[in-house]
Amino acid sequence: MSYELPGAGAPDAVTCRYGVSKLRFRGPCRDLSAPYLACIGGSETYGRFVAAPYSALLEARLGEACVNLGSVNSGLDALLHDPELSRIATGAEACILQLPAAHNLSNRLYRVHPRRNDRFLQASPLLARLYNEVDFTEFHFNKHMLGQLHTVSPDRFATVRTELQQAWSARMRSLIDAFGGRVILLWLRYKHMRPDDPAEALGTEPLMVTPEMVAALAPATLDTVEVQVQMAGQSDELDDMIFGMLQEPAAEHMIGPATHRLIADRLFRALQDLDT
Repeated sequence: MSYELPGAGAPDAVTCRYGVSKLRFRGPCRDLSAPYLACIGGSETYGRFVAAPYSALLEARLGEACVNLGSVNSGLDALLHDPELSRIATGAEACILQLPAAHNLSNRLYRVHPRRNDRFLQASPLLARLYNEVDFTEFHFNKHMLGQLHTVSPDRFATVRTELQQAWSARMRSLIDAFGGRVILLWLRYKHMRPDDPAEALGTEPLMVTPEMVAALAPATLDTVEVQVQMAGQSDELDDMIFGMLQEPAAEHMIGPATHRLIADRLFRALQDLDT
């Protein structure tokens, strides 16, 4: 059954910070003096609207601490530019890194918010010239902006897509290096988007991340775990989630508890294979 809670609602209200990090992670804070695995990523890793995210389920099966370092709406830039997160990652036995989308990062065409990477801040002169008929002051979110650019000119959008994919690939290599190389990539591949999503033409989440891009990272990592997932609004998991009165639309876009159990199972098996 759903738990309709006021305000932010549990478990979203329980967040914490580690050291000098500016990112807010799912709390409570964990002891980092004992051996641990670091589970790093965005809203899915955080486990928005679920009582037990995959990190907690994996910990119960492994018998070893799995520290949840998921941060809501963070992307590649937020993870890469947080030195405290790198310190925690290099101190872990291994890192499980949820692959971020390629559109939520600053690049030669536009800037994003340094922590909430889904927020669009400013177009560069290069992008303004490429789409000189577009008023970029109308946009607050990257996905909305990119969807509109694709609608205006799919041909010109090929330049945008290439820039984002190249920036993502270079920065992912830097992030894996910053985390010490002992990284398991977690690729949550959404089966399809919501039919009413105006940016559907951009593809499924994580946006603009291709098999070739992920394969190119494999030599620098321990493993890649690929899991097909669906939003809770499509997988009939919404009734098992925890959200406040005004949060149902957001909860529909997250993954539900059954999906977290599936992810934990896949990760457990991958870790067992690495130990054999």
